[in-house]
Parts: sequence; structure tokens; C-alpha cells
Amino acid sequence: MRVLVADDQALVRGSFRVLLDTAPGLRTVGEAGTGAEAVELAERERPDLVLMDVRMPEMDGIEATRRICADLPGVRVLILTTFDLDSYVYSALRAGASGFLLKDTPPADLLSAVRVVAAGESLLAPSVTRRLIAEFVRRPGPVQPSPPGLDGVTDREREVLALIARGLSNTELAEHLHLSPATVKTHIGHLLAKLQARDRAQLVIAAYESGLVRPR
Repeated sequence: MRVLVADDQALVRGSFRVLLDTAPGLRTVGEAGTGAEAVELAERERPDLVLMDVRMPEMDGIEATRRICADLPGVRVLILTTFDLDSYVYSALRAGASGFLLKDTPPADLLSAVRVVAAGESLLAPSVTRRLIAEFVRRPGPVQPSPPGLDGVTDREREVLALIARGLSNTELAEHLHLSPATVKTHIGHLLAKLQARDRAQLVIAAYESGLVRPR
């Protein structure tokens, strides 16, 4: 898996690069110190994944993520954020990010997260999910209209979608609904297709914006 590292701190970039290059099956293809450099390198190198910081000069990580996800559909973005989390979690998901990684994540977990997202899954740590839900609570105004395709979602798929938005994993979904893991994956695949979502992170947004799930 080919990874591009984008962070405005050279020491952080270097540390991530050493860690990634010494891990089996992972290889960095470049470093970017600004969002603009990240977009340029992503267009040139077409990595499997971009490890993207949020706060960078010239162009922030949110805008860089938006451009990469719009122009390079095969490239996935994993956002780097501080322990306190940036206020841009919601915007980054809307921009197309597939997950979030806390900067104090242990090295082994970082490598696991990179592999998960690069392989096509999404990754939302419980603390990030809580912040995402808090963002929905904070936002004023009525619930957004249902996203395209929600009317065609079956009752069982709605149940699965609601539990995804609550943060349940596939294994937990299977246990809670008394379904096989394969059946759970099938339901999630149908949801992704019907809601035109690229990954699990966007399913969480769809569940809240449609009003299917309300913040507690």
C-alpha cells in the first residue's frame, strides 16, 4: 500500500515516514508540508492513502481532502487530528475523508488504521464519533432533507444504519441483530449503494442528516 504523508511539521512527517516504511506491505511515496503540496503529490503519485493533517499553510487539510476525493476517487484520506480534536471533523467527513486518527495513537494502531482505510473501510474512533454527534447537536436549524435513496431503504437496512450511526462494529451488529457477519456486510453494501455513500463514515452522516437517528 502506497501512502502519502501530509503534515506541516517536518519532524512529524519524518516520524510517520520511518514508521510506515519499516512496516510490511506499506511504503511512503512522498511528504507534503502544505495542503496544496498534498493535492499536487496525490495527483502525481496516485497513492492508496493520504495521511492528512488538518491545519496546514496555503491550503488546509479539509480543502485538500475535498479536492483529492473529488478528483481522485481511488485515493482515500485518513485525517490526522489532535487529542482535543479539531472543529473540522464534520467538514472533513463531508469532504470525503474515510476516517480520523488521533496524533497520540500508538504506532501499532496507526499502522492498523492505515491498512483498514487503504483497504476500503472507514475508521471512526469512539471519541471522534462522540465529537461528530456533538456537532449535530450544536448545529442549529431543522434536520436536513433525506439524502437520495433513503426512501428505498428497507426496514432492516434502516435498523442497520441506525446502529452504525451509534458506533457499532460489524461484529456487534451481527450479535445485536442475530445475523451472520456475511448478512451484515450485505446490508451495509446495499446501504452504500442506495445512499451513494463511499464508506461507513458517510453512512453515519446520512443517518443523522435524514433524522433516522437523533443525537442523545
